[in-house]
Amino acid sequence: MNKYSEITPEIMELTELCKKNTMIDPELYTVYDVKRGLRDLNGRGVLTGLTEICEIVSHKQVEGVELPCEGKLYYRGVDVEEFIGGYMKEKRFGFEEATYLLLFGNLPTEEQLDKFIRLLEEKRELPPSFVRDIIMKAPSKDMMNTLSRSVLTLYSYDDMADNTSMENVLRQSLQLIALFPLLSVYGYQAYGHYHHNKSLVIHPPKEGLSTAENLLYMLRPNKKYTELEAKILDVALVLHAEHGGGNNSSFTTHVVTSSGTDTYSSVAASLGSLKGPKHGGANIKVMQMFDDMKEKIKNWEDEEEISAYLSDILNKKAFDKMGLIYGMGHAVYSISDPRANALKKYVKSLSEEKGLMKEFGLYEMVERLAPEIIGRERKMYKGVSANVDFYSGFVYHMLDLPKELYTPIFAIARISGWSAHRLEELNNAGKIIRPAYESVAKRKGYISLEQRTAD
Repeated sequence: MNKYSEITPEIMELTELCKKNTMIDPELYTVYDVKRGLRDLNGRGVLTGLTEICEIVSHKQVEGVELPCEGKLYYRGVDVEEFIGGYMKEKRFGFEEATYLLLFGNLPTEEQLDKFIRLLEEKRELPPSFVRDIIMKAPSKDMMNTLSRSVLTLYSYDDMADNTSMENVLRQSLQLIALFPLLSVYGYQAYGHYHHNKSLVIHPPKEGLSTAENLLYMLRPNKKYTELEAKILDVALVLHAEHGGGNNSSFTTHVVTSSGTDTYSSVAASLGSLKGPKHGGANIKVMQMFDDMKEKIKNWEDEEEISAYLSDILNKKAFDKMGLIYGMGHAVYSISDPRANALKKYVKSLSEEKGLMKEFGLYEMVERLAPEIIGRERKMYKGVSANVDFYSGFVYHMLDLPKELYTPIFAIARISGWSAHRLEELNNAGKIIRPAYESVAKRKGYISLEQRTAD
């Protein structure tokens, strides 16, 4: 360990002091009616803004009573499940069309979509020597940090970096949407070469390919992929493109944008939020849990053995001892997550193509058994269902995507939603977002240095 990473005894001593003097009595949150995590007692988000970009439906009114319902997700008023079903039936790719819808509010005509796709293609080019001078120099072991560094460095190449006019921010947003696949894949290639002595393979994107196709084309040494592989990755991108203004990274976009800062700083802040394992890293935990499950369970078709393992997880006896069945449950949805439903429709086909139907059967059984076990063990009756992370990690595994790219792929999709939210925040010219924190510290008088004693 180098000196920059060393935690010395002095740091340990100061840490204990820090812990002691930053601990707040949990009862005070009730006394002051603080909505921790900006949620009420039922887990519902506190209303902090208005948006036209995305709507999440998880409850409905029945005779004046609000009851849980099948989850629905709408982009600009368009049902996402219907949207995916429509373009898949027409045998097209949909991520670029979803991005257009999120940014501009309407489904594009064929001519508008063609122009938009060509515009993104034109912007899918990094500045000269950027890969050599920025991405290849001291690559991070974490791809999200690599992506953030690249985004912040692009500020230096932009002559209008601080201009926050709508037209300039739209230009910057389209540039970043186009470049995120390159920055992510090239960052991973540099990481593999620098840290694991792997061969360095840098493929430029190919004109005429969709974002999903180009991701596979650039990542794989032989540039090969099947149509089904590209189509299901495209579906995953569409489903991750947006999820309302209240999710942590999109809310970060609103907060930081409201300060008047530049696009690159705003996007870097949102990337920092998405990197957190409570937000963008959840599908990796699902994969790790299933890897452990497949190793510990002898018969993948034995309901009793699987149920016992899931109970052990909840009782902190199995996997990471955290008491969580990853991929099950969501802060908003209870009966169903529409993103999980939409993705699952195509997971079986990919499982068949990859010869992984046995694994698919295990996922289906866990999805069926887990809600009942969670309800029994946790005394939860509001309903628990599989969320989008439950199947997305399995999809990425079948596509042979490296785990290091799971969260950057989320970012490649979500930059569309962040861009839409940034433009909406700017266009409505709101106040700087500044919620209140109540101080509960005891006031102290000043004591001269000579009179102080160690506490």
